[in-house]
Amino acid sequence: MLESVIDYKLSKNKNESENIYKSVLEADLLIIDDLGTESLNSMKLSELFTILNTRILNLNNKITKTIISTNLNINEIFSNYEERIGSRIAGFYDIYFFFGDDLRFKRNLNS
Repeated sequence: MLESVIDYKLSKNKNESENIYKSVLEADLLIIDDLGTESLNSMKLSELFTILNTRILNLNNKITKTIISTNLNINEIFSNYEERIGSRIAGFYDIYFFFGDDLRFKRNLNS
């Protein structure tokens, strides 16, 4: 997602129908899966902050919901991401912990 947003923002041929950035900011529900598995750089951190902040503060003038899944604990989120990203995740999201066997691993054992 972050790479697509950056590609769009850096593109000189921005086609309104392909505006992924607007879609990410304004989608009724955005699911960010496996946060922490992406390679990070300053541009990606900046875009992640902008996306989270815009959606949290309703800067798009639309009520939006965001679900983030990650294997990182809150301390690892603060370590891997800027404090301002960690504080938004810790402060504005309900955190739920899920426990159990990894079904993908379990399936491979039974094959």
